[in-house]
Amino acid sequence: MSAFGDWIHAAGTARLGLWQALATPYTAEICAQAGYDWLLFDGEHAPNTLQTLLAQLQAAAPYPVHPIARVPVGDPVHIKQYLDIGFQTLLLPMVDSAAQAAALVSASRFPPRGTRGVASATSRVSRFGADTSYLRQAHERVALIAQIESRAALDAVDAIAAVEGIDALFIGPADLAASLGHLGDPRHADVQAAIETARAAIAAAGKPAGIFALDLADARAKIAQGFAFVSIGTDVGLLANGARALLRSATETA
Repeated sequence: MSAFGDWIHAAGTARLGLWQALATPYTAEICAQAGYDWLLFDGEHAPNTLQTLLAQLQAAAPYPVHPIARVPVGDPVHIKQYLDIGFQTLLLPMVDSAAQAAALVSASRFPPRGTRGVASATSRVSRFGADTSYLRQAHERVALIAQIESRAALDAVDAIAAVEGIDALFIGPADLAASLGHLGDPRHADVQAAIETARAAIAAAGKPAGIFALDLADARAKIAQGFAFVSIGTDVGLLANGARALLRSATETA
């Protein structure tokens, strides 16, 4: 098992995470000290740039939380840049085949193991060249999570999970529901059955399975099913729900 897989299982229970989409180091720091096991910094659907992601990574650095970044697309340039600024665990969206997964692994490894460009002396991840072991050990430090969120990915989940260098697989219910013909309805019985089928296949491959829970009740259900790491909310949701709840409370007691 990979170092990431070892970390996932070391807790003896599901690792709980929080999605970060507000794209600011202020909220990242607040969430980093809240006690979550991991934070996901979203480069796909949040208004993030490399600079905003770097600032959030630096804000979270003093706290015992595992930072994960989702790249906008499985592209070698994005993978290289996200790794260079210091993310060592990446979530790769829309992985639909084993061949695609293998290409993404290659993009995260220096030659001769892969095709990642070398610029360690100017990279934050190597402490700007001070970590002289980085180039030799980088492949051991990088963790890749393939996101399963389409019918094609479901059909290929066994093969994707078998790719060396894919450390975990993560199911995205919203896109998966859309791909299965149930846009906006990830609770549909067909979608939930597909999720469980994928989870069982991932577990059979010896890889950790993760998921974005729809709410706390769904999170509890997914943990009981055996998901090893679960996103239980978003920073946007905390702010939006908290703002509405505060106003509702004030007007109800006025």
